[in-house]
Amino acid sequence: MAELINAVWPGRPYPRGATWDGEGVNFALFSEHADKVELCLFDPSGRRELQRITLPERTNHIWHGYLPEARPGLLYGYRVHGPYEPARGHRFNPHKLLLEPYAKDIAGTLRWSDAHFGYRLSHRQADLSFDRRDNAAGMPKCRVIDPAFSWGDDRRPTIDWHEMVVYELHVRGFTMQHPDVPAPLRGTYAGLATAPVIEHLQRLGVTTVELLPVHSFIDDRRLIENDLRNYWGYNSIGFFSPDHRYSASGHVGEFKTMVKTLHSAGIEVILDVVYNHTAEGNQLGPTLSFRGIDNAAYYRLTPDDPRYYMDFTGCGNTLNMQHPHVLQLIMDSLRYWVTEMHVDGFRFDLASALARELYEVDRLGAFFDVLHQDPVLSQVKLIAEPWDLGMGGYQVGNFPPGWAEWNDRYRDTMRAYWKGDGGLIGEFAQRFTGSSDLYEPSGRTPNASVNFITAHDGFTLHDLVSHNDKHNEANLEDNRDGTDNNLSWNCGAEGPTDDEAINALRARQKRNLLATLLLSQGVPMLVAGDEMGRTQGGNNNAYCQDNAISWLDWEHTDAELVAFVQRLIELRRSHPVFHRRHFFQGQSIHGAEIKDIHWLKPDGTDMSDHEWGHDFARCLGVYLSGEALTERDRRGHLLRDDNFLVLFNAHHDTLAFQLPAARPGGRWHVLLDTSHAQGLDADGYYAGYDSYPLTGRSLALLVDHDAPRITS
Repeated sequence: MAELINAVWPGRPYPRGATWDGEGVNFALFSEHADKVELCLFDPSGRRELQRITLPERTNHIWHGYLPEARPGLLYGYRVHGPYEPARGHRFNPHKLLLEPYAKDIAGTLRWSDAHFGYRLSHRQADLSFDRRDNAAGMPKCRVIDPAFSWGDDRRPTIDWHEMVVYELHVRGFTMQHPDVPAPLRGTYAGLATAPVIEHLQRLGVTTVELLPVHSFIDDRRLIENDLRNYWGYNSIGFFSPDHRYSASGHVGEFKTMVKTLHSAGIEVILDVVYNHTAEGNQLGPTLSFRGIDNAAYYRLTPDDPRYYMDFTGCGNTLNMQHPHVLQLIMDSLRYWVTEMHVDGFRFDLASALARELYEVDRLGAFFDVLHQDPVLSQVKLIAEPWDLGMGGYQVGNFPPGWAEWNDRYRDTMRAYWKGDGGLIGEFAQRFTGSSDLYEPSGRTPNASVNFITAHDGFTLHDLVSHNDKHNEANLEDNRDGTDNNLSWNCGAEGPTDDEAINALRARQKRNLLATLLLSQGVPMLVAGDEMGRTQGGNNNAYCQDNAISWLDWEHTDAELVAFVQRLIELRRSHPVFHRRHFFQGQSIHGAEIKDIHWLKPDGTDMSDHEWGHDFARCLGVYLSGEALTERDRRGHLLRDDNFLVLFNAHHDTLAFQLPAARPGGRWHVLLDTSHAQGLDADGYYAGYDSYPLTGRSLALLVDHDAPRITS
């Protein structure tokens, strides 16, 4: 649109944002403390500001107007007038073009300059000064969209929690080096929807992809100046707009096509979302959107000095969930991604920050109340990262029913156990069986625990067994960034080595960790590339590495490890005893002599209470009874399964594990042994008579060979 708009009608205060109704576009923007709101229209290049239109109406703090001549594709932004009084929390500056919080599409890239700051950077009182430079030339622009899309018969895969295998991936990094994805589509939503990618996910057996943030986000100025990028994307500025750097076409419909294609393959799509803070940082940050629209409403400010921000996120600011319009913004965003983009759920970054009512994390706060009563959002998958950086922010196990949680206690326990730390077998048993101590008291099930060994943040699986220390020099922060508490073990040499024994041990440790993860109760989460042996060269904080450090290397994959993971996922899928919907009881079922679980010592006898605390103990076994299952399938049929024995040995020496009697004359069949690259498949161990040579630092899975079973 290069022509001027001649007509402006009053319009409506709802829906918020820019809404095309087939005849014109309604604009509605919330600002409680503004004096005037100007809608700024731009030419198709976004370089030239064509017109400023004062929104004519204000209803309950919503400024609105209707342009009957406007059409989809129109580029726009806002200038908001009001007091610039940082000491009172107000930072209005009409010289700054602002992105709309409800923008469905954000076009262009932020070009950094001092003009993006509301104050003069050189002023000795810093943010108390006022900057009159116009920043529009370097700002991305909002774009009006036509939301029409042919979804056809698209429907959610509706995978039950207990059947999920989550696969965390980065849209760009996953396909940037994929040789079978057409070059123009690599690193994009369209690339993720190509046949080679879908086939890999299906062959692997994952049910759910969890995408690192795709909301429009900003690259920090420091990173740009150092030729780095905010690769992970935890720096949101647009909660409704899919980021364009992952788009081959530049159209919002590309994201929808990706979701539709994944759904057709039976794969769910979960978004990692960042509603706890924005890209505007602290009081010295730029004015890009929320700060200039209504700083005092959108952000949590320090009560005794509103010039400063309450920071529970480590990113400079925290969104003000106590304000009803901010809460509405987040709910509207979530609902938009479910209803318009058809995603299946969300993983909430630093979710504790969303639950803070005043200073404390309130598990019954407004955020939870609104979510649970919402007829749309209460029906999708909700996963919390159950901590933030504020006091009392660590809330693992404390989120309410209806939520699953990233379980870092699972991660830390399994890492520590397999690297050989002592005194952990009791904690290990709790985490392996679904963390009932954390989730059962609130009435939740094992599926409240999202189990993981690695995530995007930290070492990859290969690096976890190859490095004692982080190697983050490429981040240009003198290796100070990233955690030092990795619970990693390099198996005898730091980084790459030609030592065959060390490399064999590392391969076995990877199999140990993966087998433990996929045989545990709860929802397992894999990180994309861990099944291939992906390395980041020891970088445990690759947030700024949009390059080969982070991208998957499809040309050099560990085919044996991929096959091992495929087999594990298929074992998990095929046997309900590995994905129970309820916790083990550890007792006889319905008066029968069969218990659903036994924990065993290497001599084949049951663990006693005092033996769980032995610091020297690093070997144990668990008998999982498929005969004692009391769960039913969707049609109400009682499930039965095989009886399994899982043996764990984190000690460095081989131990003879006495095999318990399963039934008179029964035999144990070895399904899997991590001391063998192929996983092993052996027969002939007599129950109650033979012992099994359990190699040092290995896991073995055995099945009661002769037991009859019925499965759904």
